[in-house]
Amino acid sequence: MRLAWRLGLRDLRRGGRGLLLLALCLFLGTAALAGIGSLSASILAALEGQSRAMLGGDLQLRISQRRATVEESAVFAARGRLSETVGMRAMVQTDTGATPTLVDLKGVDNRWPLVGTFRLAPGALASRPHGRQAAIAPALADRLGLKVGDHIRIGTARLAVIGLIAEEPDALGDGFSFGPRVIVDMAGLDATNAVQPGSLYESRYRLTLPPGTDAEALGNRLVARFPGAGWSERTADRAASGLRRGIAQLGQFLLLVGLAALAIAGVGVGSGVSAYLAGKTPIIATLKVLGARSRTIAAMFLIQLGLVAGAGIGGGLILGATVPAIVAAVAGDALPVPPRLALYPAPLLSAAVLGLIVGILFALPALARARSVPAATLLRGAVARRRWPSWRVIAAMVGLLAALIALAVLTASDQILALGFVGAIAVLILALWLIGLAIRRGMAKLPRPRRPLLRMALANLHRPGAQTDRLVVALGLGFSLFVALATIDTSLSSEMTNAAPAKAPRFFAIDLQPEDTPAFRAAVLRAAPGARFEATPSLRGSIVALKGQRVADMKNLPEDAWVLRGDRTITWAATLPARNTISAGKWWPSDYRGPPLVSIEDKAAASLGLKIGDEITVAVLGVDVPARIAAFRTIDWSGLGLNFAIVFSPGLIEEAPHSLLASIYTPADRDGPIALEVGAALPSVTLIRVGDVIGQIGELLGRIAFAVRAAAAVTVAAGVAVLVGAVAASARARRLDAVILKLLGGSRAQILAVQAMEYAVLGLLLAAVALAIGAGAGWYVIVQVFNLPWAPDWGVVAMTLAASIVVTLGIGVLGSLPVLNVRPALALRED
Repeated sequence: MRLAWRLGLRDLRRGGRGLLLLALCLFLGTAALAGIGSLSASILAALEGQSRAMLGGDLQLRISQRRATVEESAVFAARGRLSETVGMRAMVQTDTGATPTLVDLKGVDNRWPLVGTFRLAPGALASRPHGRQAAIAPALADRLGLKVGDHIRIGTARLAVIGLIAEEPDALGDGFSFGPRVIVDMAGLDATNAVQPGSLYESRYRLTLPPGTDAEALGNRLVARFPGAGWSERTADRAASGLRRGIAQLGQFLLLVGLAALAIAGVGVGSGVSAYLAGKTPIIATLKVLGARSRTIAAMFLIQLGLVAGAGIGGGLILGATVPAIVAAVAGDALPVPPRLALYPAPLLSAAVLGLIVGILFALPALARARSVPAATLLRGAVARRRWPSWRVIAAMVGLLAALIALAVLTASDQILALGFVGAIAVLILALWLIGLAIRRGMAKLPRPRRPLLRMALANLHRPGAQTDRLVVALGLGFSLFVALATIDTSLSSEMTNAAPAKAPRFFAIDLQPEDTPAFRAAVLRAAPGARFEATPSLRGSIVALKGQRVADMKNLPEDAWVLRGDRTITWAATLPARNTISAGKWWPSDYRGPPLVSIEDKAAASLGLKIGDEITVAVLGVDVPARIAAFRTIDWSGLGLNFAIVFSPGLIEEAPHSLLASIYTPADRDGPIALEVGAALPSVTLIRVGDVIGQIGELLGRIAFAVRAAAAVTVAAGVAVLVGAVAASARARRLDAVILKLLGGSRAQILAVQAMEYAVLGLLLAAVALAIGAGAGWYVIVQVFNLPWAPDWGVVAMTLAASIVVTLGIGVLGSLPVLNVRPALALRED
């Protein structure tokens, strides 16, 4: 080993530049994994550190469309310090006559916030609102041109703006917001008269508990204390659960992108190491002539590879560890919370081990070939036949592959997805290798073209020692990656651009009282004659039991069981709603007045394992309503019309206090007049402009697209490195070709033309394969991971594929330029 170290270091100092590609590929792959893992861990750690503040306490109890009774409040207050908030949507008007604006109205009591600090920006008239006062979000002030001291109108109350909100500790815990925040106290909320029978609002009761109290157990006991009342509980470790779930899913996807980058980098490692060791063949043969053992030679090059790989992996870990700080400085405003800057060993260790395994796995075949180079190679040179790796090498590679899959799967949050992804990458590499072998055999059987340059280009693909199989793997992975990224990016862009269909309503109206329907219709028609309406009764309810089992007693809910998470807006109908089709069962007669029946959206029912005839129980305003499933429906959600996952038959449920949910179809240029007329006639009605909702969704998709592009940039760099490695791996054989062509009178242009035609033929053959593979991968990510419509821009995809082929040609031609400067006499003497 001492001799191997001395020889390895000496040779590395003299000719180690050939391993730069190894270091670069491992640097890129490791940096991608370490950076994505560290950023995800830092955001989740920040959420964990602020969990009590986001929830507003140790325990939260929530109910829809009513406030706690005196008895319920007394029971809650006996368990700890209690605070109450009420949240709802409302419309804000100004004295200047500006278009009414949708806001998130939040009423708070004097004890709020129990955890964290509520703070107004400098210049506020008071520390918090009291009575007919309001604190508003800076975004609302900018939109309406408001300043401290101005007045706004919500419902029937005229409120003074006392300041701009600078810090609201439980804002993230309140969930998705349709508009800027306005905070009032309970007296101010009552003054607005926004809370009416059937209004859509949520009451939240937060508790801070004595040390040592089991918050989850207490929450379950309190919910059980009032069975059927509609209460739901949440503890601090589940605060902002939707945000946590979204970050975890996005992080999981980006980690898979990082794994793809590492796998592609591994192919580059194999090509780079093969090219490097192929250039060391004379040295290996000389050492064997001088009596060196194969073990010593293998140790010598293993030391070199280990040192260079360690440098590449170490550099990648350093860059990956700094990614949270870089993202916080560059794009901190785009993140839901500032990352908690710290060193996170788990993702760094995982990235390092994965990088090391990939490096060894892809370098091992070349190292085994170098170990078995016979001394007679000094005489035969490039004529020596390639040998298959020994069974020991194959066994070692299988073991490394198993370790790689196990580590990638065990460290993933979605292990099934990770297993499928890693398996798909392995199958893809094997399939591309087999395609490469098929291309070699196919080219060998083709008739020889008459044009000599084309004949030489095709011969390069199947001659002895050709690197076609490796080139196919490298180019196939690179092209497929570029196509997949193009389809993902254009599908996200299409969703951002075309999220609002042409036939979508302009407004949704909520908190419309049934008796106010004529006045509402008249106000809209005054502003937009010919406007079309859809109105349906609505109220909030939650599924509390399935087939006789309480949802609260279910330990593991299905991942896609969104219909069980929180309250849902429900309705009833005598006839099948528009944009709905029956997929199973039968709709009830229009005059049905028997025991409650219910129809559920078919995908939601499938996720819960429900079938026709099963019973579900829905809690509505504290009353459990059991109903038998009569039909499943397929819903066309794309039109953004009034659609409901849960529809009851008319009858018992009609007795519950409710409001109407209406949609307004009208030309876009009537938005302002409609908002003004409705606001003046019915200030308690809230209008939600569809375009505003689409804008928020588009902003979210834009952030996702930015994250995908950032992760993809590393992957694209790895793909380019792989192409460079593939060219370098065949450099020695191409040097001999160029020398022989020069001796036979070939010009520089002809030599480059042969190389260009070879890569062009290979690129065109792989284009169809890459299109199918990349489009399939993109479809899976968009449809199965992000649950979005599949809408790639095939023109952009075609241009991406064409650009990939052109880049391949460029790399191939540029890689051949050094060959043109080789002196024939020197090359023939060395080779």
